[in-house]
Amino acid sequence: MNISLQRFLRHLYFLCQKELLSLFKDPRMRIQLVMPVIIEGFLFGYAANYNIEEVPYAVVDNSGTASSRDFLAHIEAAPTFSCTAVCGNVQEVSELIDAGEILGAVVVPEDFEKKLLHGGQAPVQVITDGRNPMIASMVTNYIAHIAADWSAAGGFAHETVTIETRTWFNPNQLSRWTFLPSFLAMIAFVQVMFLAGLSIAEEREQGTFDQLLVTPFSPTEILIGKATPPVIVGLFQAAMVFLIARFWFEVPFAGNLFTLLLTLFIFMVSTTGLGLSISSVAKNMQQVLVYLLVLMIPMVLLSGLVTPIHNMPEFLQIITYADPMRFVIDAVRRIYLEGAGLCDIAWDFVPMLAVAAVTMPLAGWLFRHKTT
Repeated sequence: MNISLQRFLRHLYFLCQKELLSLFKDPRMRIQLVMPVIIEGFLFGYAANYNIEEVPYAVVDNSGTASSRDFLAHIEAAPTFSCTAVCGNVQEVSELIDAGEILGAVVVPEDFEKKLLHGGQAPVQVITDGRNPMIASMVTNYIAHIAADWSAAGGFAHETVTIETRTWFNPNQLSRWTFLPSFLAMIAFVQVMFLAGLSIAEEREQGTFDQLLVTPFSPTEILIGKATPPVIVGLFQAAMVFLIARFWFEVPFAGNLFTLLLTLFIFMVSTTGLGLSISSVAKNMQQVLVYLLVLMIPMVLLSGLVTPIHNMPEFLQIITYADPMRFVIDAVRRIYLEGAGLCDIAWDFVPMLAVAAVTMPLAGWLFRHKTT
């Protein structure tokens, strides 16, 4: 082997050894390198579940015959579905879908058995919640397969029971109708967390933090000054996404603009508190970036943006109640697609306000603690 190449490889070995030793020398760095991978590996395995299981649905049996009961029992026997309500009419179904208690409904018409006995097609209406078009499409396809199996088992023609689809809030099941409204909250979340998280750490690295402390401003005033710009920038960027969604992609906006902005504002205040708390604890910008990624990835996974929350294990569903992303995603989708008002989404405000009530004082305490 060439002597110069040997020298190069030896130098490279010592440099890599030095860097690895410096990385693992700090106990906190060892934790930062190992724990996030373990936590996020388990979270992705449990939370990122695209299979639909025990989908809550309702039935409306207008036929009330032996055939309709047998057909509905065939659906209920499938592990994919879980019948949570028996409704008397479609209006009751509407109320349950609006409340998020069910993701769909099966409506059997009055003449269902009569058409079966006469050898004609017996249409069954499947109503789905278009706020999650992927689940809506999968639910429709599953029920269509079940209907075909039931027809074949009963000796009917393969297409005797036909499925008529009715999708609420998103008639064409377009994914952008759901994703773009959710992206309003997502872009605000990412920008606010990074801007707030880096603000104090950046001052420390640039050496201007001590200069800021000798100004006539109190720590509380400095903290509020640090918190306000990220919220303003987040609202501005959310407004840009709203304009793109509404006027370029023509996603119809059914709600009130003030309600939408108020929801985003409350959410951004809560996430600003998280970002400032991280920035107050971290010693440098590198630590801030690590902490932000460790916190943000689970928050997005548990928000229901990627996969439905009801698909997650029960213990993760409980944890999602501490995630403000869960509630802002739900609120923004309902405002944008349903036209929900303040009274309709009031319960979504409670967890976000609770997080803000904890994180903002915590950020203030950490900031004052670090400056004294």
